[in-house]
Amino acid sequence: MWNPEHRLAADRGGLRYPSDLNDAEWALIAPHIPPARRGGRRRSVEVREVVNAIFYVLSTGCQWKALPKDLPPKSTAHFYFMLWDWDGTLERIHDTLYVALREAAGREASPTAAIIDSQSAKASQKGALRLIRKASMRPRRSRAASVTSSSTRSVSCSA
Repeated sequence: MWNPEHRLAADRGGLRYPSDLNDAEWALIAPHIPPARRGGRRRSVEVREVVNAIFYVLSTGCQWKALPKDLPPKSTAHFYFMLWDWDGTLERIHDTLYVALREAAGREASPTAAIIDSQSAKASQKGALRLIRKASMRPRRSRAASVTSSSTRSVSCSA
C-alpha cells in the first residue's frame, strides 16, 4: 500500500530522467562495473552516465540513435551494453537489483516456489528440447501447397 514513506522512496522528481540512477541505486550497482583495462588511454566517459543511457533505452524502448544529447553518444552506450552483456556484467547487476528489491519487499532473496505450465511439464518428462522445437514449429502450409505444380512439364533437350 502506498504511504508517505513509499512515495518518498519512489520519488524520481530530482532526477533528469525517470530512468536515471539515484545515489543509493548507483551504490548498489557500482561494485559490479568492471574497472577500466590496464594500459592505454584512461576512460574518458563517466560510467554512471553510460548506465543511465542504457537504462534510458531499456525503459523508453527508443532506438540507440534517439538518445538525448546530454547522455553519452549512442556508439559508446551501445558498446558498453554489448560488452557488459557479453561478460555477464548486466546479469550481475540484474541479480543484485532483484535481490535488493525482494529484500525491500520483505521476501526471501530467492523465490521458494515456482509455477510451471503444462507445456514445460511435458517437455521435462520427455527430456528432449528437440521434440518440443519440432512439435511447436509445425509447417503452416499444406503438403499440396509445397509440391511443385503438376501442370509444368519437364522438357528435355535431345540432340
